[in-house]
Order: sequence, then structure tokens, then C-alpha cells
Amino acid sequence: MDKIKILLVDDQILFIESLKTVLETLTDDIKVINIAHNGLEALKLVKKQLPDIILLDVRMPGMDGVETVKVLHKKYPEIKIMMLTTFDDDEYVHKALEYGAAGYMLKDVPPADLINSIRALNHGTIQMSPQIMVKLMDYSGESSYMMDANQASREIDKLSKREQEILFFVAENMENSEISDKIFIAEQTVKNHVSSIYSKLNIHDRAAAIKLAKASNLEERFTYLT
Repeated sequence: MDKIKILLVDDQILFIESLKTVLETLTDDIKVINIAHNGLEALKLVKKQLPDIILLDVRMPGMDGVETVKVLHKKYPEIKIMMLTTFDDDEYVHKALEYGAAGYMLKDVPPADLINSIRALNHGTIQMSPQIMVKLMDYSGESSYMMDANQASREIDKLSKREQEILFFVAENMENSEISDKIFIAEQTVKNHVSSIYSKLNIHDRAAAIKLAKASNLEERFTYLT
């Protein structure tokens, strides 16, 4: 089986070396072919070694990640580029995607989720952290870069059946007290489930939860409740 060839680009040496170790330790289908510490180094390495995927930080000295995406995508459109950064600033997100990035993940993503995203990206599926997807939805309502229904559904699948049910009612604009009455559980239990939903989906408010539920077509799972 051919391994997915990855180029890592980040100026934080400890982070990038640790990421290399994680990817190669936890997988047998991913190979880090090299590491660059800025955009200019990345351009030189790509010319010598064509990776399948580039994981690219946003803020770096010299040529930053956004400008690097722009140059790389023009020269090597077949290479998939995923931004992997601590920054979810709207300007960075939109520019990177506009210039050809095929994914935008935050560095606090669990290793297993990042690995699954790399595999999905290698098969052509755009990858977004949930909070990035929410920003894109806020920006354009129905952005062409928005997480597709299948990807959103995979996020929802992180939840238990009860949590999915409660998220469904949240997306129906029901208050915790109304949900409590609807499914005959204590209101505090509903609050606990909502907190768990936020934690598992890495979101922070009801609006984000509703948008993710809508993107995943969650209502189709609970048509019997409508």
C-alpha cells in the first residue's frame, strides 16, 4: 500500500517534530517526507519532493502560510493543502481557502481526528474544524467551502444517541426546560448533556450547535419526533 506523503510546515520546532512523531507512530499509512519552517523552505522542498498533502501553519517568518498557499496551489494544484494552526481569524480562513487550501484545522484537534482528516483529504473531502465551519456559515450563509453534510454528520456521530436527540431539540430552538418536559428528564440533566455536546464538538454556544446540526441534516435522524 502506498503511504500518504506529508510535508509539515511550521516555525514552531517542538510542535512540528512532535507532530511528525505522532503521525508516524499512530499510523502505518502516513509518511512525513520532510519538515519546513517557513514558506520559502516549503517551496524548495516541494520542488524536490512532491508530497500528497501539505500541513501548513498560518503565521510564519518570511513567507506566511496564506501567501504560501497562493504560490503552491498555482504551481502544484494537484497537491492538497491543509492549514493547521492556532488561528481561526476570519481573514486567514477566507484568504487561505480562496487561494486553494482544501482544509483548515486548529492545532487543538485530537490526534485521531487529525489522522482521519488527513485520510479523508487524501480522498478528496474538504476538511474543516467545526468552529471554522461555523465561521464560514456566519460569513456567507451557504459558503462553497462549508463542511458538507457527510463531514458534519461525522462530527455529530461523536455524540451519544441521547445527545443527538437533545441537539435535535436545541436545533428546533427549544429551551432546556422545554426539552426536559419533552423527554421526561431533569432540566439539570439536559444542561449536562448540552455541556457534553459543546465539549465533544469543540464549540461554545447554542448558535454554533444549531448551525452544525443543520449542516448535518440531523433532523432526518429524528423525523419521528417532528
